[in-house]
Amino acid sequence: MSKHDLAHLFNQIGTLVEVRGENPFKARAYYKAARTIESLETDLDELIRNDQLKEVPGFGPAITQKILEWKETGTIGYYEELKEATPSGLLDLLRVPGLGPKKVAVLASTLQITNLEMLEEACRENKLLTVPGFGPKTQAKIAAGIEFIKEHQGRFLWIQGMEWARKFRTALAAHPAVSQVEIAGSLRRCLPLNSRIDLVAASTSPAVVTTYFTSSELEKKLELSGKIVTKQTAEESTIIFQREFEVHLSVVPPEAFPYALWFHTGNEGHKQALSQRAAKLGYKLQTDGLWKGTTPVVCQNEAELYQHLGLVYIPPELRENRGELEVAAAACLPELVKPEDIQGVFHVHTNNSDGLSTLREMVEGAINRGYHYLGFADHSQSAFYAHGLTKEALRRQWQEIDQLNREYPHFKIFKGIEADILPSGELDYDPETLAQFDFVIGSIHSHFQMGEAEMTERILKAMDNPYLTMLGHPSGRILLTRPAYQVNLEPVIKKAAENRIIIEFNANPYRMDLDWRWCQRAKELGVPIAINPDAHSVEELDLTRLSIPVARKGWLEKNDVFNTKTSAAILAYFGRKR
Repeated sequence: MSKHDLAHLFNQIGTLVEVRGENPFKARAYYKAARTIESLETDLDELIRNDQLKEVPGFGPAITQKILEWKETGTIGYYEELKEATPSGLLDLLRVPGLGPKKVAVLASTLQITNLEMLEEACRENKLLTVPGFGPKTQAKIAAGIEFIKEHQGRFLWIQGMEWARKFRTALAAHPAVSQVEIAGSLRRCLPLNSRIDLVAASTSPAVVTTYFTSSELEKKLELSGKIVTKQTAEESTIIFQREFEVHLSVVPPEAFPYALWFHTGNEGHKQALSQRAAKLGYKLQTDGLWKGTTPVVCQNEAELYQHLGLVYIPPELRENRGELEVAAAACLPELVKPEDIQGVFHVHTNNSDGLSTLREMVEGAINRGYHYLGFADHSQSAFYAHGLTKEALRRQWQEIDQLNREYPHFKIFKGIEADILPSGELDYDPETLAQFDFVIGSIHSHFQMGEAEMTERILKAMDNPYLTMLGHPSGRILLTRPAYQVNLEPVIKKAAENRIIIEFNANPYRMDLDWRWCQRAKELGVPIAINPDAHSVEELDLTRLSIPVARKGWLEKNDVFNTKTSAAILAYFGRKR
């Protein structure tokens, strides 16, 4: 159990209190406690051990008692009571874009809406129009949000799926009947969103492995619950975990493992294209092997399979039938960027705006991770909801950055800002202020409902600002939560090429934005991509390297990624831009 688990628990309590329409000040107290816990500099266990919780600002007797209870039992009784007394469907309503806890509470009290189905029916019958504060536009937005949720039902983020897939792989690999096991499917291809976990194992006793896979022994080992076994044969099993994910395991003889791994990795277009290529060369490619007539062609791994078909090895990330076979036939596949290529990160927030850590903590965290530079980019003044920086706050931050640069002469700290792109297309702050930053990230945080033409023009106008260095999270999407706003990215990427503007690949697992398909287009036009963590804490500095597999889907090489450059090269680039 970590402080992040405890902070999540307090946030959940705050949400449940709000959803139930209780005292808003009570909810804020729990939200504040969660933020305080996340930003603690002293180890939480140490505070508990030394009886120092009461010395933390904002930790009164009630909060302190709940922390001690959590430490002792792993949960908080008050949270369990709230959860038990709250219809589970109410929390599902919070997934609808535009519906916060307050609005959910209003709908529950006025229309007795307690789940998505009831909300959808209320929209169809225009019942929301009878509720104060819910006009036609709000109802239409909520209805669209419900459709978005239905489209993404059962899907999960790549980083979440990989975490569970690795646990399954480790557990299966430890079984004596398993000689090989690998993650397959869309997770192995590193798609940002996935609908299932696929695993392929090699064994001479497949029935033993599938029985273990569906056993309570594995369930207990992985601390899983809500399991439903939907299918089991000697070769394949499927497990579905209620409200979470389903896991598929295919077990094959060891000699068939390379072919089964290739087949279960996909995608369908890639598999079909490779099978057709095999047929043209006189081979037959099946899930259990490669054949030349009736003679099996032995392949020890996937690389040998591609080699027999006249291709260099195609990394799983590129197996999307987007021209990779033709490029592999010419032996011209890109040498994809690797986590160790990253030299530093930009788009980092601190507790000066809506981050959890101090400037110094972020700098020391970056140094400990082997980075050579860090670019701070707190929110600009118009982002009042995120405690955007006034000009006076900027001056104080710049003074602290100057001091830290003196303390760490071998580490470069850049002065940046995440400036709101206003509805007019102007950047937040006047030109005199913008001129003082080392770099400026322009991002959209409001007025998402603009039409495509208007939104595209808004972004293009911002990109003509001479002080704009990077375009942040270009589509504005939040995976599983909010669709991208309407924008034509083709002219945006072309404008970036013309004006030497860097485009961000936002590495937050919920964003992964610029989408990997558009990364490939940006690469074609020579637009640098900055893989930015959008970090709000020291731990989130890791997001850049963790997201590299998804960025690789865009065919990105080291030279395509801006933050693989040295500090000196970054300084020179910013100097030329200015």
